[in-house]
Amino acid sequence: MLDEQPLVSIERLRVEFETNDGVVVGVKDVSFDIRPGECVCVVGESGSGKSVSSLSLMRLVEFGGGTIASGRLMFDPGDGRMIDLAQQPTPAMRDIRGNQIGMIFQEPMTALNPVFTVGDQLTEGLITHRGMTRDQARARALEILKQVRIPEPERRLDQYPHELSGGMRQRVVIAIAMACEPRLLICDEPTTALDVTIQAEILALIGRLKREKQIAVLFITHDMAVVAQMADRVVVMYRGDKVEEGPVEQIFESPREDYTRMLLAAVPRLGEMTGKPAPEMMRLMRDGTVAEPQPVISADPRPLLKVRNLTTRFAVRGGVLRRTIANVHAVEDVSFTINAGETLSLVGESGCGKSTCGRSILRLVEPESGSVELDGDSILGLSPSALRHARRDMQMIFQDPFASLDPHMKLYDQVAEPMQNYGIGSRSEREDRIAALFDRVELPRSFMRRYPHEMSGGQRQRIAIARALALNPKLIVADEAVSALDVSVQAQVLNLLMELQQDLGISMLFISHDMAVVERVSHQVGVMYLGRIVEIGSRRQVFENPQHSYTRQLMSAVPVADPRNRMISEDLNFRPIPSPIHPVGHVAGPSVYRETDPGHRVLIDPVTHS
Repeated sequence: MLDEQPLVSIERLRVEFETNDGVVVGVKDVSFDIRPGECVCVVGESGSGKSVSSLSLMRLVEFGGGTIASGRLMFDPGDGRMIDLAQQPTPAMRDIRGNQIGMIFQEPMTALNPVFTVGDQLTEGLITHRGMTRDQARARALEILKQVRIPEPERRLDQYPHELSGGMRQRVVIAIAMACEPRLLICDEPTTALDVTIQAEILALIGRLKREKQIAVLFITHDMAVVAQMADRVVVMYRGDKVEEGPVEQIFESPREDYTRMLLAAVPRLGEMTGKPAPEMMRLMRDGTVAEPQPVISADPRPLLKVRNLTTRFAVRGGVLRRTIANVHAVEDVSFTINAGETLSLVGESGCGKSTCGRSILRLVEPESGSVELDGDSILGLSPSALRHARRDMQMIFQDPFASLDPHMKLYDQVAEPMQNYGIGSRSEREDRIAALFDRVELPRSFMRRYPHEMSGGQRQRIAIARALALNPKLIVADEAVSALDVSVQAQVLNLLMELQQDLGISMLFISHDMAVVERVSHQVGVMYLGRIVEIGSRRQVFENPQHSYTRQLMSAVPVADPRNRMISEDLNFRPIPSPIHPVGHVAGPSVYRETDPGHRVLIDPVTHS
């Protein structure tokens, strides 16, 4: 039974931002309560004010140029009296942040300090707020890294954020937020960068903390399936306003507002593409009419990208002389082909080698062996100047948009830069093309004068997509390109990518952990585990007839957008995560496959077969 007294009470909050175009209202007049042991999910489109509301509670919105213009932020610090966080002096807020209120941020690379080790960042709050010794704090840090399912936690404590994958960095951010067992846990898109199996485990962990410690949870997400699995109550926001609030069952089964119905309709659901031979754009309402989805069929499906026996490893150094003592086998003997105008998706857990595979193809990471051919040209054999010319044909959309955008450059200049570097078009032609790109990714042209920090996470990701499209490439490597987008914008961007693919014949290597999105966009699917592809075939073969046990496990872990069908067990049996780190001299066997159908191959290597 939930406590009647709210732990947090947001009353008529209004937040304003000063920009070059004048005052922008981030949140207009928002009120809602959160009780101990309750999870309130805030949903809405990118830029609707979800994150601004949470940053206001932490009083961090002021550091991003925002001002709490009016309203009260009432919070119970544990002594029975309610205090207004909006009126607290800086020293009092410093004691509350990380101690009484923990926050999991949306972009892990910007939430972590690149010059401190993971261990330093985890122990800082414990030493400051809990008065622990360094050894006690390190022991607690190790314990909480195990709770968030990071493999080899002892080694990770001494690593820096850039040495971890996106999903592992996100788990470190979650560990930091939960280290002091706060009374309120604010989760701003906490599972965006996580694959479905780790997501289920993290959600189970948050659910257990909520139940056992009576922690209140403010959960901000665009994933309606996660909302269905986690929420007690839902607050729907649109353009800074609260448009609807109610129990989770009511919101999903009988939403009152058209906007809420539109949000629910834009959710891609696993199984929607069953029986369809080709990817299809999502059915979206435009100008009051519903556009019929069109299948994406390549006019010229010749092989464009050929990857053969690609292997990429990273040295693990240790000792006084920093010698190589082991290797991370990030990508191990990976082979596949992508046809012109088609999409191959790589799916798998965080740390399985998906992103490293994409970076190796573009030689942002140098592979150890193998071959990569793009339209007949060997990429791995190119000189630096020839590689620079070849990169015009292959572009990457990165996982973390804030890290891939220059904070000192206006958005117009960031999209123009690739065209200027390659001397494409006159100034006026570039201006027209940039304006058209802003239109295509559904951003107002007035945003061209803005800087990255003035945008929401989803808006930044759309800028990254516009920049990748600027050079009309033959191949786009999309590394979690839509993971930061809310469902309605995600649907628009997926349709945009498929539309461009149909119109321009662009090929895509689509790296994702979202199985429903992968089912929607893919012609071919490769499932990765511990650096190897364990199953590969057409979308229909992999999704409708999964052969490998790991593929079936991924499918079963996908949350469903139905609050009456909660699959996330709070007593989940966490399975051990094997390590991809092997000693120097370790000889990895080749990837051996059996063909179950023409083009459908399943790994039979005993090392990784589960």
